[in-house]
Amino acid sequence: MNKTISHRRGALLTPARIVGWGTIVTLILLPAVAMQFTTEVNWTMADFTFATVMLGGVGLAFEMAVRANGSWAYRGGAALALVAGLLLLWVDAAVGIVGNESDDMNLWFDLIPLLALFGATGARFRSGGMATAMFATAIAQVLVAIILQLTGHFTWVFTSVWLGAWLLSAWLFRKSARDA
Repeated sequence: MNKTISHRRGALLTPARIVGWGTIVTLILLPAVAMQFTTEVNWTMADFTFATVMLGGVGLAFEMAVRANGSWAYRGGAALALVAGLLLLWVDAAVGIVGNESDDMNLWFDLIPLLALFGATGARFRSGGMATAMFATAIAQVLVAIILQLTGHFTWVFTSVWLGAWLLSAWLFRKSARDA
């Protein structure tokens, strides 16, 4: 029994987990340190809460993905999808993609990671379904760009970067499903 408990405790402190969670903590604390040296960084408690929820949520979701499937392709697809969703929401909230962060047209971009989350949940986080969900997310990214283009906003460079991330994630999940 003691061997099992010590083995579980040891698994909690793997180098990859220490680096991952250490990076998240560092990213959250970095603005607090910067605020001590410059007035250019001025985060409020709401900003720190947002960062903690977003980064912590991605960290927890990746922890669940790692435990759900041992395939490197599945883990890579999950990591890429999580980072793409996080960065999309973060950029949109920080500076906005269309105009500035308060432009209502930016709300279209908030729907894309939400679609990815609903698709992943509907697929019960299984590789084949995750591939379909990420492909659907890629289509949604293009549809948002088309809608915004029709309203006079050019987002194709931005869209192509995220389209690539969603499609690569879908490919990795498909590879994981084929390898299983």
